[in-house]
Formats: sequence, structure tokens, C-alpha cells
Amino acid sequence: MSGVRANRIFGKRKESHVLILASGERVRHMTIRPWMAALAVSLFGLFTIGYLTATAYLVLRDDLIGASMARQARMQHEYEDRIAALRAQLDRITSRQLLDQQVVEEKVEKLMEQQMALTDRQGKLGSVLERAENSGLDTSAPDTATDQPLDSQVDGDRAALDSFDALLGKTRPDSRKAKTRALAFAPVDSADLVRDGNIADRADKLFSSMTLSLKGIEREQLAHIRSLTADAEDRTRGIGEILTKTGVKLPAKLADAAVEDDDANAVGGPYLAPEAATEFENSISNLDLALDKFERVKTLALKLPFANPAPNRKITSLFGNRIDPFFGKLAMHAGIDFRQKTGSKVRATGAGTVVHAGLAGGYGIMVEIDHGNGITTRYGHLSKVLVKEGDVIAAGDLIALSGSTGRSTGPHLHYEVRRNGVAVDPIRFLNAGLKLTSYL
Repeated sequence: MSGVRANRIFGKRKESHVLILASGERVRHMTIRPWMAALAVSLFGLFTIGYLTATAYLVLRDDLIGASMARQARMQHEYEDRIAALRAQLDRITSRQLLDQQVVEEKVEKLMEQQMALTDRQGKLGSVLERAENSGLDTSAPDTATDQPLDSQVDGDRAALDSFDALLGKTRPDSRKAKTRALAFAPVDSADLVRDGNIADRADKLFSSMTLSLKGIEREQLAHIRSLTADAEDRTRGIGEILTKTGVKLPAKLADAAVEDDDANAVGGPYLAPEAATEFENSISNLDLALDKFERVKTLALKLPFANPAPNRKITSLFGNRIDPFFGKLAMHAGIDFRQKTGSKVRATGAGTVVHAGLAGGYGIMVEIDHGNGITTRYGHLSKVLVKEGDVIAAGDLIALSGSTGRSTGPHLHYEVRRNGVAVDPIRFLNAGLKLTSYL
């Protein structure tokens, strides 16, 4: 009983609170229920919490904004420092490229000067080679492992110069198309330079290769010139020895003595100190002197009677004492006799001037030619003369037809060589002519 009463008391419904509002005669009753009180308390608590939170945010916001601005300032400074570093790196790269470009341009100018000098040398060498070829020298270039026509080497040099221009990002107007594509000369990343290599380094390698190529061409030119000079000197020396053995007196200074006319190469003028000459110019000068000597001694040799007046014909009588065919006793034979049929061609054995063409006692019909330097030749027992006195002829020219006129026992050609009017053995000149073939 007491438990039921306790439950009733425990579960007894609480009474609501009544709020009375009076305004003059008007009275209002407002019942405040428990849930309404709880709601009001909850709203008040939420408002209080929100107010306190807002107040705390407003208090802390300045610190948050300051921290955020400080962080942004640090980031801005870091970006500015990074940009400044990149600009400095870009300036360094650009400055280095400008220096590299200047170095490359200087190297290109040097190569252009070398190429122009090489072209000028080739022009000088061309005229000398043409003269040497006309003189009968072998002007073919020495057979070397690196030997190639100079034109192709110059073309290769032009291509290399185009490669230099490609490094600079420009094209030479008169250059041929280079196989190397032009590179844009613009600032690049340092990593690219490290990977691809510095422009100046590549230019140094190319410049070294080009310089070695040009030096090789210069050495080949000098070697070719020296070879021609030695060949001309050897031929001059050989011809001079042969002429000396045949009794021909050579001028004391063959290079300064004219063969045909003492005034043909007359020179003069005040003395001036010589200009400084390079090794190439000295070599060209030495070759000119050697060619001049060779041409003079060759001209002298070609004028002298070293050819055979009756090639492939048998000699029937030699020079010297023999039994005279008419008197049967010992007599001097001043020449040599060649077996030839009447009407066979007789050719001059050297260049010269006809001083006699006609009857001459025991010679019958005879032609005599003056070859200069006191040397004359006589062709006797002819059947017909094809030249006249005063004619200037060259070696090998047809001058007469053989026969059996004068003091002769049958058709043949009597041939004499005389030095200062004294007969000498023609065999010496014929043998000298065979030796001279290798030099002329």
C-alpha cells in the first residue's frame, strides 16, 4: 500500500506554470509548459555558445589573417628569389652565348682568311703548274692517302664554314647549302647546354678540324711545288751534263742568259729591299727559277742537232779515217752515211737557220743549217732541196730528198755535225739525243 502510494507520488503529473500578463484592464494568461522552458533554455544556451564562438573567432581572426599574410609574403619572396635566380642564370647563359658567338665569329674570320689565302695560293700555283706542264714536267699531284682534288677540299671547307654559321644561327649568302641545319641562337636551359655541349666547345673542335685540313692542303701544295722544283732541277742538270759532254758550252748563269736574244729579257730599275716572303712564296719563286733554267736549257737542247736525220736507216759509214772509195787510200770521213733510196725524206735534226741550200763541190746538192752556239749540220748528196737560204726551221722539218749527187758511189745521206767549223762525230749527238728523250 505504501508502494502504490509512492508510485503515485513519483508519477504524479507536474503542474504547468501560468504566466499572467496584465495591461490596464486587459489580463492575459500564458501557460508555460515544461518543454517550452526547456526549449527556451536550449535556445539561450545555443545563442550564448554562438556568441562566445563568434567573439572568439573575431578575437583570433586577426592572428589567423596575419599568419596567412605572412605565409603568402614568404611564398612571394620565395617566388621572387627563384625568379631572380632564374634571371641571373639566364643572364649568365646569354652572356656566355654572346661570348661564344664572338669567339666563333673570330674563328670563322680566321678560317675565311686562311681560305682566301689558300685560294690565292691556288691561283698562283695554277699558273706555275700550267707553265711546268707546258715545259713537259709531270704536274700530277703526289699520290698520298689524303690526296684529293683541291676543288673538293675547298667545297668541304665551305661546308665547314656553313657549319660554323649554323652554330651562330645565320646563313652565308654565297655559301652552298650545308648539311647541318641552322640552330636558333636563343637562350637555352643550362641542362641543355650540359647535355648538348657548349657552342664554343663544338666550334673549337670544328675549327681544329678545319685548321688541320687547311694545313694539310698547304703541306701538300708545298710538297708538290718542291717535287716539281726538284724535277726541274734534275732535268736541267741532266740536260746540262749531256750538252757539256757533247762539247756545247753552257752560259755561266743559265737563268740570266738568254738563248735567242741577249736583250729579250732585259730588266732594270732602282734597287729596293726585298719584301718579306712566306715559305709558299719562296717555294713558288724557287720553282719559277728552276723552270726558267729548265726552259732555257731545254730550248738550247731543242735547237741543237740531237735528232736522227734518217730514223730506222742503217749507217753504212762512220765518222773518222776510212779507205776512200775513189782513191783507195786512207782518208778522213767528216760525217756518217745513212743508206737511203733516192727521193727519201730528209728532216732537220735541230732548229736553226738555213745558211746554204744548193751545190757544194763534193757534197753535191747540200743543205747546211746553223743551230747557234757555233753548231752547224750538213746534209749532202741530196737529189732535191725543199728549203732556201734564210729559212728558219724547227727540228723535224722536211728540208730535202736524198740522192747520190756529188762525190758519191750510190744513193745515201751524208750527215755532218760541225762545231765552230770543225767536224765532230755525229754519233755523240745521236747518243745524246737518245738520253735527252727522258728529260725533254
